[in-house]
Amino acid sequence: MTETYILQGRQIGAAELEQIRQFLAEYPHWSRWRLSRELPLLWSWRNGAGQLKDMAARALLLKLEQRGWIDLPARRRTPANRMRHKRLPELDLAAPQAPVREALRALVPLIISECSHADGAPGQRALFDALLHQHHYLSHRSSVGENLQYLVSDAQARPLACVLLGAAAWQCAARDRYIGWDGSVRAQNLHLIANNTRFLILPWVRVAHLASHVLGRIAQRLSADWQAKYGHPLYLLETFVQCDRFKGTAYRAANWVRVGQTKGRTRQDRADGTWHHSAIKDVYLYPLHRRFRRHLQGHTAQSNATYDHHNSINDHDRSTLTPGSPGANP
Repeated sequence: MTETYILQGRQIGAAELEQIRQFLAEYPHWSRWRLSRELPLLWSWRNGAGQLKDMAARALLLKLEQRGWIDLPARRRTPANRMRHKRLPELDLAAPQAPVREALRALVPLIISECSHADGAPGQRALFDALLHQHHYLSHRSSVGENLQYLVSDAQARPLACVLLGAAAWQCAARDRYIGWDGSVRAQNLHLIANNTRFLILPWVRVAHLASHVLGRIAQRLSADWQAKYGHPLYLLETFVQCDRFKGTAYRAANWVRVGQTKGRTRQDRADGTWHHSAIKDVYLYPLHRRFRRHLQGHTAQSNATYDHHNSINDHDRSTLTPGSPGANP
């Protein structure tokens, strides 16, 4: 290896690769699981909250092996698919489904509970997973990687909505043009963007303006919540709205901006140039900081400040936006 690559957010060059090879040679009898635990200890590789990045180390080792740069020990067992075997609660016992048709003012202030911590609110997390699994058109079984899960209820504890945020898409031409970064900077700073991967207003809830209100409330607290859990802030939100199913009304009402469309390709594109077709989706973004571009481009120190979207997009930012068109409301 003569070049330096960004893999799992780390710079990997000849020196790092040689260190990994020596590490593998020194402990030939260790399992892949133990190697992925010991490597981040060797490098003091932790996230901003101090948590060991063993999953990132595992992915890094697999990528290096796939490129033919290292040889890992043979697998000792086939990894279990915990999502395939996950049991979900019966919703008829978990959540009331009586129609909710009051005006929004009769429901506020809403109770918004972040329930991704397994030991924090296990009942809420089980309900969150079950509601998305049964009622979201893409379904849901579990979340991996950095993520936050918001269960939204009214004062009577009636569930109204579920919002899931996770890791940003590896690449998206419309988003990347809007930010103005190249591939190497994106690899270093992609963790500063979150993807709204699921947004569900429960089917028995019919409340005008509820969806945009929920999006606004969560945007106000999201970066601080992410900082508390993962040790770093967020500067931009993204979502992908399937435009043959939805109109994007809630996102546009909540001041998200449509910046383009996907190309109908997925990250499962093959090395031989063939690719999987997927639905065309509108790309919506929501900046969480007035200098989000500078932070994402790596030109300034991180800050936790948030801002009001109406007052903080300057004329230059507005000139780069694609005018809103009928898009989506997931």
